[in-house]
Amino acid sequence: MTAGTHEGLRAIVTGGASGIGAAIAAALRDRGARVAVLDLQPGDDDLSFRCDVASDDSVRAAVRAAVDALGGLDVLVNNAGIGAQGTVEDNPDDEWRRVYEVNVLGAVRLSRACLPHLRESDAASIVNTCSIAATAGLPQRALYSATKGAVAALTRAMAADHIREGIRVNAVNPGTADTPWVARLLSTAADPAAERAALEARQPHGRLVAADEVAEAVAYLTSPLARSTTGVDLAVDGGMQALRLRPA
Repeated sequence: MTAGTHEGLRAIVTGGASGIGAAIAAALRDRGARVAVLDLQPGDDDLSFRCDVASDDSVRAAVRAAVDALGGLDVLVNNAGIGAQGTVEDNPDDEWRRVYEVNVLGAVRLSRACLPHLRESDAASIVNTCSIAATAGLPQRALYSATKGAVAALTRAMAADHIREGIRVNAVNPGTADTPWVARLLSTAADPAAERAALEARQPHGRLVAADEVAEAVAYLTSPLARSTTGVDLAVDGGMQALRLRPA
């Protein structure tokens, strides 16, 4: 039974206009939450706000507007992020800074702006969208993996800092997911079908992770029914991190 678990809760989801973020926003709404979407390209409804997570001024303005519209805040989902390809040699310093600005400092800025409001909630939680890249070595993902490793460590540190304030902090670690970003990567491959098959084959359940599956994990982590769950990174990866199967 999931209907109503988030009744009365007020949530912010960054990067919530598409992909995993849109699925998270929908899942929280389905459970009764009111959800404000913060995105570079938001929708046109009353709870969609433009936000550049790489800018502290933009973050603070968007959070103020969202909290005013919601009448408070109980849940923050730090989902906004960008990808990067290559080995440690392949990206210049400026690209490292750009991806860290969004993937790591973006979560820092949103959390910093939202914490004063979350302290007023009796069901406060933060969920950071992390990645299998934080816990497994993936080829051609040095920069991306470094940022997600930072998010995983940040999640645990924040959980320790804020548990006595009644604020739970967790992360969700998707495997390779069926998202617009992955679709764009596949479209640039020499053989997109073969590349997709390779990505599917490295996940033990044999397919890409669905955005809705990640959203279900976030719904659990943000539910008041999960009050004893904090400081965890919940893998939604078809067993990629934990399982070691023999060849088929």
